[in-house]
Amino acid sequence: MERLPTRLEGPILLQPAVHGDERGFFVESFRQSAFARLGVREAFVQDNHSRSRYGVIRGLHFQADPPAAKLIRCARGAIADVLVDIRPGSATYGAWEAYELSDVNLRILYAPAGFAHGFAVLSDVADVLYKQSAEWTPDADRGIAADDPAIGIEWPIPPADRILSDRDRAAPRLADFASAAAGS
Repeated sequence: MERLPTRLEGPILLQPAVHGDERGFFVESFRQSAFARLGVREAFVQDNHSRSRYGVIRGLHFQADPPAAKLIRCARGAIADVLVDIRPGSATYGAWEAYELSDVNLRILYAPAGFAHGFAVLSDVADVLYKQSAEWTPDADRGIAADDPAIGIEWPIPPADRILSDRDRAAPRLADFASAAAGS
């Protein structure tokens, strides 16, 4: 397993060793001791699996009290996975970074607590698997608008092809969320 460079401090992009031959491939997608050596030290308590079609944008989601880190991979297809720094006082607050995760590159992305997470499906279909360090609860579930112009994410899906849930379409902008959190 190799740690790849990222622009934002906190996220960790991992490239696992892939062992392939005429039968296909084998890859170790999680080993707690190897991940800890590379900086991922959370205990993960919940696994999730989503399937989406081309053009779907899920997010930007995060969990408040208790916050949750995520360990994300795309087991089928390809996605543009996006993290946004929402850590108050961070030098990169509001900055985003995208990572291509696919069933070809087999990369794994660690999203620490304090980052909103979303992805756009680039292939006909994509299966996204992710672990969480805290169990999901509806009272802690939060979201920020994926098209917030103050964040300026350059989604690789043309606007006419984007498919969002009603919840994601109605999500507040980062500035509105930050104001509400501050009690303004």
